[in-house]
Amino acid sequence: MSNKVAKLTLDGSTESIDLPVYSGTIGPDVVDVGGLTAKGLFTYDPGFMSTASCKSDITYIDGDKGVLLHRGYPIEQLAEHSDFLETCFLLLNGELPTAEEKTGFENSIRYHTMVHEQLYQFFKGFPRDAHPMAIMVGVVGALSAFYHDSLDITNAKDRELAAHRLIAKLPTIAAMCYKHAVGQPFMYPRNDFSFAENFLHMMFNTPCEDAKVNPILAKAMDTIFLLHADHEQNASTSTVRLAGSTGANPFACIASGIAALWGPAHGGANEAVLNMLDEIQDESRIEEFIKRAKDKNDPFRLMGFGHRVYKNFDPRAKVMRKICDEVLEDLGVENDPLFRIARRLEKIALEDEYFIERKLYPNVDFYSGIILKAIGIPTSMFTVIFAIGRTPGWISHWKEMISNPYKIGRPRQLYTGHTQRDYPAK
Repeated sequence: MSNKVAKLTLDGSTESIDLPVYSGTIGPDVVDVGGLTAKGLFTYDPGFMSTASCKSDITYIDGDKGVLLHRGYPIEQLAEHSDFLETCFLLLNGELPTAEEKTGFENSIRYHTMVHEQLYQFFKGFPRDAHPMAIMVGVVGALSAFYHDSLDITNAKDRELAAHRLIAKLPTIAAMCYKHAVGQPFMYPRNDFSFAENFLHMMFNTPCEDAKVNPILAKAMDTIFLLHADHEQNASTSTVRLAGSTGANPFACIASGIAALWGPAHGGANEAVLNMLDEIQDESRIEEFIKRAKDKNDPFRLMGFGHRVYKNFDPRAKVMRKICDEVLEDLGVENDPLFRIARRLEKIALEDEYFIERKLYPNVDFYSGIILKAIGIPTSMFTVIFAIGRTPGWISHWKEMISNPYKIGRPRQLYTGHTQRDYPAK
C-alpha cells in the first residue's frame, strides 16, 4: 500500500483535511475517509457503490475488461482445469491444493454431507408450496442448534469445520426442499459420488430407482456451481460480512446471505430469464419483444443480457455457452420451442448493432437458466442452486474477516427527518 494523500477542503474553510490513499495489488486506489468522523463529517454513498468496505485478497473483478479472478486465477482457467471442490479449497485457503490436500478436502466434504435426522422433522412444518428459499433460510439458520461443537468463531479449527459442514450440507438441504415440494422421499447422499453427482442423485433419484447420474449433466452442474462460487463484495456477501461482524455464528451468517440472495434484484436473474422466455411463448413473437426492448418507454426488458458489473462480456458466460450447447445436444432438446426462442435471442444480441453498441451480451444467468431448465430443475429452485454455488465464497469472506482484526459494521446516514420537537400538550 502507498502513502499517497488526498486533501479535502470545504467551502469557507481555510484548512484542508488529509485523507490517506491506499493502493491494492490491482484495481482503483481507495481514499480512507475514516478520519472524517473526528471532524464531524460523514461520507454519503447510497448503495456503497464507491465505498470499499474491507480489505480482501479473495476475488477481483474488472467489469470494464470482463475479468474475474479467484486468488489471482482467471475464472476461465478454473472452469477448464479445476472443479467446484478444488475451487472451494482455493477460495478458503488461498492456494490450490496439493493432490493429498485435495483428497483430504473431498473426503471431509463427503463425511459431512448428511444432516442430523431431527432436521427431517423441520420440513413437516412447511407447506408443500412453500418457496424453497424460505425453507433454506430457516433450515440453514437452524444448523447452529445441532452443531454446537463448531461455534467458537475464535478457534481456527471450528471455523474450518463449520466451513466444511456448510459446503457439504447445502446440496443435501436444497435437494430436500425439492423433494418436499414434489412429495417424494428424501434421498440420502452417497459417498461414492462426486459433489455434483450427489446433488443430482438426491434431486432426481428415488428409493424405487437409484439410477446412474448422467456425467454430462453432472459436469454442467459442477461448472454452474464453480462459476457462481464467489463474486467479490456483492449484496449477499456484504450481508454475510455485516452479520459476521457482530460475532454471529457462521450458520446464522450464511442464512443471512441466503436471505439477501433471495431478492429478485440479486439471485433471481436466471429465473427471470425463464419467465421472459415463457412470456414470449413463440418464435414468431421475438421481433415484437425485441422492438419492445429497444423502446425506452416500454417497461419490458430482455432478461439475461448485459450485467451491472461487467460492462463488457461476462467471462463466465463464455464458459457457460459451451456447456449449454453440450447439455442441449446430449438431451436432444435443441428443437424445444423454449430453447429455440433462447437461441434466436442469443443470435440477435450478438449481431444486432443496438445490443452490440450497448454491450448487452448474454450473461451467465441467460445460459445457466437454460441449462437448469433442460436438466429438469424447476425455476423455483434456481436461486437455491445459486446459494449452493455461492456458499464457499460467503464462508471464505466470513473466515477472512473473522481471522483478522475487524470492527462491527455500523453505516452512517444523512438524516432528513424532523429536528427535535416537543410532544404536544393535552
